[in-house]
Amino acid sequence: MSSKVQSTESAISSSPAHIGPRAKDHGASAPESVPPLEANAEALQFLESLRQEELQMLFFSETLAMVSNTGEPQGELTIDVHTGKHKDDTGALSNGPLVHAFSRGLVDKMPCGNSLLGYLSWNLETMEQHSQEFIKFHILPMERKINLLKQENQLAMTRSIKEGKEVKTQVTFLPWRLTAGFISESANLLLLRVMAWRRRVPSDARFLALDTEGKLCYSTYHALGSQTIQVDHQEAEAFIVEQTVHSEEGVPMSCQYFLLSDGHLAKRVQVGSPGCCMITKMPILREEDEIEPPPVFEKKPLMWEEDMELYSRFLDRKIRTRRHRQVKERSELVRGKQESKLEVRFYRPHSYSLG
Repeated sequence: MSSKVQSTESAISSSPAHIGPRAKDHGASAPESVPPLEANAEALQFLESLRQEELQMLFFSETLAMVSNTGEPQGELTIDVHTGKHKDDTGALSNGPLVHAFSRGLVDKMPCGNSLLGYLSWNLETMEQHSQEFIKFHILPMERKINLLKQENQLAMTRSIKEGKEVKTQVTFLPWRLTAGFISESANLLLLRVMAWRRRVPSDARFLALDTEGKLCYSTYHALGSQTIQVDHQEAEAFIVEQTVHSEEGVPMSCQYFLLSDGHLAKRVQVGSPGCCMITKMPILREEDEIEPPPVFEKKPLMWEEDMELYSRFLDRKIRTRRHRQVKERSELVRGKQESKLEVRFYRPHSYSLG
């Protein structure tokens, strides 16, 4: 079974409006129009401050181990960010961050995993993203896919859920002008690295995101301070950032990220969920490249007359210059004499015979 519905500008969700007690109190009156969600100025300013050179310093791959609350290994999480090429719907190619993340593990001894592939702009706009999540329940396996694609002046979202053999598909559209400040899953992974690199979370910033149901909602970030962590007999200071996705219908979901100074993710904890992801080996931390000023050489007078080698070179050059000038003068003199003889021969009068 499948369904395709186009949404209006007020929301990205294409679900029918919920009729609750508030709607019943108004009787037959027309329902109030809900204004679209918007990211605030603090969030937009932070995104506008991003620079290509800064983002490129945060391009690397990392792998974390998924462990249970008892410390048992459950799988791996790999995050890779590098420069990629994206072709839009007009066929034009552009370069930008390419985020690829995937994990495989177990939940209650059942195989599960997810994959994420996102093409971003240098301001973390989502050009295209493909995400997939599955859990192989014994009775009814579940698979969920969400695809985002920028199409001219809108963002198209295709969401499909497969439970057993039943597949439900939903397509919604959001005007591109309403996506300002929208942070997708792939953009979030790179945005966290920026916050760790700057060691700053924009104060009171309110971004846009998608909840677990694929509906537009607010997303906020808060700095929770720092903590010294120890990995493989090495210590490092981690900057803790908590992201909260405020679903309009469900409960807020929070996730805490323990980030090293260069953006590497040391630990990820989903609040209320058993287990976490953490590194097992300390990465080589990259420090900011310091641009050293060019060396300044003091100008000193050249005492060539006191330097025997330089003085000898000077004499040799002087002699070669003099010989070259003499040879040139002789050549010009010989050439002048030859030209004079030619002119005399050319202009000598001739006698013509008429008989």
